[in-house]
Amino acid sequence: MGEVTENTVAALADRVISDRKGVTADEAVMLADAPLEVLLKEAARITESSASRRFDTCSIINGKSGRCPENCKWCAQSAHYRARIREFPLVGTPKLIEAAEYSRKKGIRRFSIVTSGKRLRPSEISQLCDSVRQVAERVDIKLCLSAGLLYEADLRAFAEAGISRYHCNLESAPSYFPSLCTTHTQQEKIETLKAAVKAGLEICSGGIIGMGETLAQRMELAFVLKELGVKSVPVNILAPIKGTPLERQEPISDEEILRTVAILRFILPEAALRFAGGRARLSDRTVLEALKAGINAAIMGDMLTTVGADIDTDMARIREAGYSL
Repeated sequence: MGEVTENTVAALADRVISDRKGVTADEAVMLADAPLEVLLKEAARITESSASRRFDTCSIINGKSGRCPENCKWCAQSAHYRARIREFPLVGTPKLIEAAEYSRKKGIRRFSIVTSGKRLRPSEISQLCDSVRQVAERVDIKLCLSAGLLYEADLRAFAEAGISRYHCNLESAPSYFPSLCTTHTQQEKIETLKAAVKAGLEICSGGIIGMGETLAQRMELAFVLKELGVKSVPVNILAPIKGTPLERQEPISDEEILRTVAILRFILPEAALRFAGGRARLSDRTVLEALKAGINAAIMGDMLTTVGADIDTDMARIREAGYSL
């Protein structure tokens, strides 16, 4: 492939800004060869023109931990591996209210409950719906849920209880996912997202970069998300955890992370690209460049089994990048 010039990248950005449809798969592949500085500059133009300038903040709580029967290679909560984590059943309502109230006081706009396992049992769904109703009554914050492969009826029950958005990461490209997990399929995840939409919920879905996939496969994932109409896209960076099959995976470079973010913005011009797990290792400069190039949302505070970035530091960086909160 010949050299990708600044004018070519700028022309693509102009078109995306004009029609807000994003680039085609062939154009995305071409952008992979563009100079990084040019790519970041033009992605920033798209972000400023097409994406929300109000930063979408959220936090998560580990609502049920460990002993998951699935064999996802990246996950410390899988019962198949030897990672050392705390294990506990569904947390009680008081703890959920306390965590949601803490997030609200910190200025965070969304609060998500995340549970381990393929799906919740009926008794757990009933218990959690009751907790969600009480949180919704007590705390002025938008509520989200990530609870595995739920059915449409279960998702409707959560929507009626007060959940507004359902999260189910596709994790990686269709061509790569089977090498990362064999106990469920990506199609099951897609069906869950479609069921959530039918239940009246917004959907949130993204993946983890740095698990050995190629840049082309990250683009492949992005186009699946685009086809599903996903507007909230978590971008996790693999944090290798001792005891999991990916514990020795070589970390990807800051430059590769920035290139990925920029190309995602070209593909998904209006989406909330959400920094999630793994970003705590990034330099201040890389975080600021990522914010300008496309990241306009983030999970704040700690993640499920790893320590996150400091909330107050995050808020300062977000304002420095020109976003409102």
